[in-house]
Amino acid sequence: MDKITKLKIGCHVSAAGGLFNAPKNAAELGCETFQIFTRPPMGGKAPELTEENIEKFKIEMKKYNLDVFVVHCPYFVNFGSREPRIYHGSISVVSDELKRSNLLGAKYVMTHLGSGKDLGEKDALKQAKKGLTEVLKKYKGDTQFLLEIAAGSGATLGGTFEHLAELMKPLVKFKTFGGICFDTQHAFASGYDIRDKKSVAETFKKFNEIIGLKWLKMSHINDSKIELGGKKDRHDHIGDGKIGEKGFLALIRYFETLSLDMPLIFETEHDKVERDMEILKKLRNKI
Repeated sequence: MDKITKLKIGCHVSAAGGLFNAPKNAAELGCETFQIFTRPPMGGKAPELTEENIEKFKIEMKKYNLDVFVVHCPYFVNFGSREPRIYHGSISVVSDELKRSNLLGAKYVMTHLGSGKDLGEKDALKQAKKGLTEVLKKYKGDTQFLLEIAAGSGATLGGTFEHLAELMKPLVKFKTFGGICFDTQHAFASGYDIRDKKSVAETFKKFNEIIGLKWLKMSHINDSKIELGGKKDRHDHIGDGKIGEKGFLALIRYFETLSLDMPLIFETEHDKVERDMEILKKLRNKI
């Protein structure tokens, strides 16, 4: 990094063949930070974390001069499900992800909340708050837990600042709760404009009023294939989508004013993710 040391730029990387492969994969892509899954994201048994492979992971982190990484919970998590197996399974999996990530030394673990279509919005939010509380009541560690804003499709939980603020209410008492992961594409699809300096300021003014800027801890940096308010989760490469480079320049300028250690993580296809990161680094270094 040349100029702004607090905004570390990276992407989601593969941990195929062993979690200890992730730091090398990240370094080869030019990451300053990175994101991984510690288990199959669509379901399946989590690889065992032995003392040997935990130590190997940490050695690889040092080898490639990487000190910050984050973990994404699997996609099947759903705290709003009417099905007890899915609901209690979500509590179990997220609890386990926090423990696993803490052993590896992750800064954050973030999760999607799922859908409230089974129970209706009010009851689903109530159940989700109960489940999230159960997760943090069971967890003691240094890795912090984040809620990720959703794209707002259907009955998705967490697609608005109001939803996130409601879900956070029982969590803020826990030291292990970090706050919010702001996914640019999800927020844009949910109707929060971030295409220029003025819209970024207005969106985060709302964020501050409803949630509080102190809870903004990291961002997934994705352009959007979907128009503003399109309510679909469709990531695009930076500058190729509806947010555009102007929006990302405004975003990183705004993030820098907060003086937070903010991982900025791309979740775009690897065919152009190196280009994505280079563009964002150039925008960052213009400040």
